Formats: sequence, structure tokens, C-alpha cells
Amino acid sequence: MTQVQVFEFNPFAENTYIVYDDSGQCVIFDPGCYTAAERRTLQDFVETNQLEVVRLINTHCHLDHVFGNNFVCKTWSLLPELHRGELPLLERYPATCMLYGIPDVEPSPMPKHFLEPGTQLKFGNTKLEILFTPGHSPASLSFYCHDAEFLIAGDVLFLESIGRTDLPGGNHNQLLESIRTQLFTLPGETLVYPGHGPETTIRHEMEYNPFL
Repeated sequence: MTQVQVFEFNPFAENTYIVYDDSGQCVIFDPGCYTAAERRTLQDFVETNQLEVVRLINTHCHLDHVFGNNFVCKTWSLLPELHRGELPLLERYPATCMLYGIPDVEPSPMPKHFLEPGTQLKFGNTKLEILFTPGHSPASLSFYCHDAEFLIAGDVLFLESIGRTDLPGGNHNQLLESIRTQLFTLPGETLVYPGHGPETTIRHEMEYNPFL
């Protein structure tokens, strides 16, 4: 059975996810751990549950979702995986931190290969469909697990809200199109794990989201 563990990290209250199954393997999505205590929290969960971290995934590369990339890469000998269109954001990450007055960040390692929409992210006994959901950022990805009926949505869709589109590379109309064509075609009972805030479902957002 595939399970999801959420951690709220960093001053932006970002949701970091560990997705794992009974094989003992796991994937870390969007490590936002910024402080030493947050990094310990992430590592303690992995070690306490005797998990093997096999992949590091960035749904997109805004700073609050990649604070922990360097830590995860060093700790578990991994490189981040993301859509090629997010690479410029990842490369600009240290400069972006400076603009926000965030000092002493370590650059993220660069990916060696990229994720392709329409393919599957596989680990252990789990398969996640890779969905292309740009608009909040130039090439955001979302990840849908058919068997366990959940979605890792990044900053695309929130509880009765949507991702902001006023950052570089954002596009409001494109975001709405992504949600309507990629997410609202999923079963209504699909549990949505967003990049910030509480969980929701596809059905709830179709009925109550004021932006849609």
C-alpha cells in the first residue's frame, strides 16, 4: 500500500512529502527543509521507518520547494529530477534567495536527466502518472497515483484556491487550463496533496473553488 507523509517546513509553510510503500522504498517530493531541525525531522522519519530513499523529485523549482535539495542529495546520494523547463529557476535559486534576503544557501545540485509528462514515475510497488501542469511556474509537474487515489499537486491547486501567477514564468490562463484539462479529469475522490496548506479533493475543488 502506498502512503504519504507530509511535513510543513521553512518560513513559507511549504509542504514536503515522502511517498512510500511496503517495499520500503520512498521518494521525497519538494524538500523544503531549511533549518537543521527541519533536516533532522526529515531524516528521522526515513530512519525510524527504515525507508530507502530512491528518488528526489521537484514539482517545480521555486526556492521554498528546493531549500532541502542539497541536503537530500548529500544524505542519500541522489540528484533532483524535474521538468527541463524548470531548470532556469533551479539555476537562479541562490540569486533568488538573495533577493528575498535569505543568506547562506547552498546551490542545488543539477539534474542529470529530466522527467517527461505522459510517462510514469516508478519506485517499489508504486506508479505515479506524470502530468504537465504549468502556469504557477513555467513547467510544473503533478503526480497522480491511480491505485491509492491521490495527487501530489505542487503549487497548482490548493484548498479553494490556486497557485499564484505573478512570479516570473507564471501565467494565469495557462494555470486554469492545466487544472481543468489535467486535474479536473481525475476521479472526484482523488485526494489532493498541495504544496501549501491542507489536503482537499478534486470533487471539492470542482464544486467550491471560486477561481474555477
